[in-house]
Order: sequence, then structure tokens, then C-alpha cells
Amino acid sequence: MGSMRQLVFDKCQEVFPGWRGMAMDEFEFADPKGFSTFTMGVRARRDATPGAVLYRHLEGKENAILDFPSEKEVFLALGHENIAAHCHHYDDECRIEEFYHGSTLTASEVFESETLRKIAGELYRFHQLTPSNLPTKTFFELLYDKWGGQAEFVLVDQRHRFSAEEQAMCEGLAAIFSEETLAKVQRCLPDSRPVFCHNDTYHGNVMRLDSGDIKLLDFEFSCLNHKAFDFSNLFAETVMQHNLEEPPHFSIGEPQFGDHEISVLIGHYLDNACFESEGQREGELATLLDETKSMIMMSDYMYAMAALPLALEPIQKIRFIPYASLRFAKFLRAYEERFA
Repeated sequence: MGSMRQLVFDKCQEVFPGWRGMAMDEFEFADPKGFSTFTMGVRARRDATPGAVLYRHLEGKENAILDFPSEKEVFLALGHENIAAHCHHYDDECRIEEFYHGSTLTASEVFESETLRKIAGELYRFHQLTPSNLPTKTFFELLYDKWGGQAEFVLVDQRHRFSAEEQAMCEGLAAIFSEETLAKVQRCLPDSRPVFCHNDTYHGNVMRLDSGDIKLLDFEFSCLNHKAFDFSNLFAETVMQHNLEEPPHFSIGEPQFGDHEISVLIGHYLDNACFESEGQREGELATLLDETKSMIMMSDYMYAMAALPLALEPIQKIRFIPYASLRFAKFLRAYEERFA
């Protein structure tokens, strides 16, 4: 931990001239957070410019959906629109951002109507943007291209590194990188035109500032996709419970949402658009509601794939093979129910 803090502090002193005459004990360092890489908040105990920053380590990140230049361009474009935090510094090693004062949402807070209204407003602004140089492939195509090989490496080449129980799970998980599974994923996607989407809207990536404003966080998966996934992902992850004391340290609960909650979000979203008639608006709401419900299962596929590279060197106590196994099985069950 000490060496990690020293690394962050050294970089901040390099970037911010006002920090160079200050000692490390004049700053508070938050515990690092993250999966494949880490973020760390740093706050000065006395007057400094800036008074606080968020350091985001980028070096060694293997789960990137976009290449480095495209991801950088996306973040800076979002910052220009005041959707992402202001960027103080960006290089191959790290990004140093404006520090947000507030707290990320809990699962239960997602269902508050006023919170949904503010999230909808941010998503609407997001979906209107068209950053240059985005890949022409959509998110789930890129996900398969980028993560399919990593999944095969973990589940086949590295299977021997896991317990006998988890090796058996690897056998069942091996279908996740197959062409057959890719065909199932593509069958789940709507016919609507893809737009620029966030693609990781679960409540931990939504922050309520002390001012009451809502901000989206973590844009590393942002690229073309169907807007309904940004709606569905917000709700889908409310069933997940993490950081439990007993192994495997997570559980999957029953959904606490339905058509009403999803319709509230979409209704607030459509309040930002113009329609020729109420009937046209109701038709769009019905279409988006249907697409959103159909894409709920896609979060299970996405996070199952995302978990597999983390299984070899987990930085959290969660067991990622059981996690991926349960989420992939949940995706397959939902798929069979939909297309039975």
C-alpha cells in the first residue's frame, strides 16, 4: 500500500507545481478501488491547488474495449460536455481527474424517481454525442473480439491453476467464447440504430454529488451500442450483492424492479426529446421498454466475460470463476426463456 501511495504522490507532484513543496503526510490517500486497475482519491489536509484529485492508473489495463487514443478522446470529449470530470493530466500510465465530492449510489437508491430523472438526463445528453474515431463495431462485438481470447486462455490454458471444483466450472464456462454463444448474443440485440453509449451504468458508476447533482463515472466501455442497454444495465445489477463475509463473497437476489420502474426511467429520458404527438411518445416508450427488458440478460453475459481475466490474479476476495459461472448460467436461462 505504501509503495502504491508513493507512486501516486510522485506523479501528482510531477503534474502539480503547488504540491512539490508539500510532504506526503500533508495528504489523505483513500484506499485503492477497482478490478483490473485502480483508482485512488488524494486530498490535501491544507490549502493546495488543486485541493483534491482522483488518480486513475491505466498502465497494464488488459480489458480495454477501445484502443488508448480512442479511449482518451472519448474521455476528453465527455469532459468538454461536463459529463465526465475535468481532466488535469492524461498519459499512457495514468489519468488524473477532478475530484467529485459525494457518494456512489446504493442499489436501493436507483429506484428513487428523482434519482432516475437525473440519471435519465445524463444518459440523454450522453446519447446525443458522436465522438470521432469510434470503432464501427458495437460494444458486444468489440467485447467478444477483445475478451473472447482472454476467456479461452483462462478457461483452457490456465485451468490447472484452479481448485477441482472450479476446474469443473471452467468446463461449463468454455462455451462462453464459442461462436454459438456469440450468435445468441447477436440474436438478443435490438434492430434499433446504435448510438454512443456508456455501457457500464450499474449504480456503482453513478455518483450523487453533495450538491445533489448526478454524475456518471468510468467510461472505459463507452462506444456504439443500443441505448436500451444503458437502461437495462442500471437495473440488472441491483440484484447483485457483493463484499459478503462468507465464500464466494457475493449472491444474486431476486429483481426488485419491473415494468413500472423501467418505464419511469425511460419516461424521464423521453422528457428531454420532442415528439409530434403523445401517441408518438407512447410508441417510443413502449419500444424502449421492450428493448430494455430484452437486454437485462446481457449484463450477465458481459460481467461473466469481464470476470474471467481477473480470476488468475484477483485483487478482491471474490472468487471470479464461481461468479462467472453463475452469471453465464443466468444468461443462458434467460435466453432459453425468451426464445423457447
